[in-house]
Amino acid sequence: MVKWGSCDLLFDCGEGTQQQMMRAKCGLSVNSIFISHWHADHFLGIIGLLQTMSFQGRTDDITIYGPEGIFEIVEDMRLICRNASKFKFQIERVRVDPGDIISFSGFTITVLPTDHGVAGVGYLFEENERPGRFDRERAIVLGVKPGPLFGKLQRGQEVDIQNGDKTVTVTPDQVLGPPRRGRSILYTGDTRPIHDKLALYAPKIIDLLIHDATFDTSETDRAREFHHSTAADAGIAAAALNAQSLALFHMSPRYTSIDAHVKDAARVYNGEMFVPADLSMKEITFPQ
Repeated sequence: MVKWGSCDLLFDCGEGTQQQMMRAKCGLSVNSIFISHWHADHFLGIIGLLQTMSFQGRTDDITIYGPEGIFEIVEDMRLICRNASKFKFQIERVRVDPGDIISFSGFTITVLPTDHGVAGVGYLFEENERPGRFDRERAIVLGVKPGPLFGKLQRGQEVDIQNGDKTVTVTPDQVLGPPRRGRSILYTGDTRPIHDKLALYAPKIIDLLIHDATFDTSETDRAREFHHSTAADAGIAAAALNAQSLALFHMSPRYTSIDAHVKDAARVYNGEMFVPADLSMKEITFPQ
């Protein structure tokens, strides 16, 4: 889940998701669900989540985005939820393909290509640029008095001030530095390593890369066979995409220890790296 302001976005929805959301005390007010592919461990939780939302009296519509097959699968979910006709909210379905850009107020979601042997996609959350730094001293020199006019300039609005008998317009570009990049998160879903393709869509810097790391390097052949990545693949991708932080996820349950995964990734990537446990939370701070 990505919480941005009052907007909650869910990327994939495994079995029991609504129970984990309750344990995390993050609320159930999800605005949109983005499914990477239609393997059961990535979408079976939607039914329970929709039912729980309905029991709690939800009235706001919810949109489910996903690759090819979404219309049929969501319709099957409605049939399974035999009381879906009594839901007080609509379930919207949107098919997405690599290259699609979904615009929201304040951020965009770019749909990414993946290679998992089935129809699937990844997602890039990218916050809009923020205004540049405000030069308070410059604004005062131009005749702008501290107060509400400062706020207007910081929000990108022109202001008029009196300079003797003349009305002078001060523009934001006179007092603001270069725009500052927003925060970004890239979620691969399940995929073979394809960082060269992801680079075509990714910004110059990614704050958080959440990358498939199902196997360690001793199982590289198996990873290729089942269209997954190794932890080393994830590390290579993080370095190539200039990720500030790398989260390794989707480890195979065959492993009783993930120490090898961490070591494999650390050999090729020297940035911040972690293996999130269930209910882990991470705050991504503003750059600059």
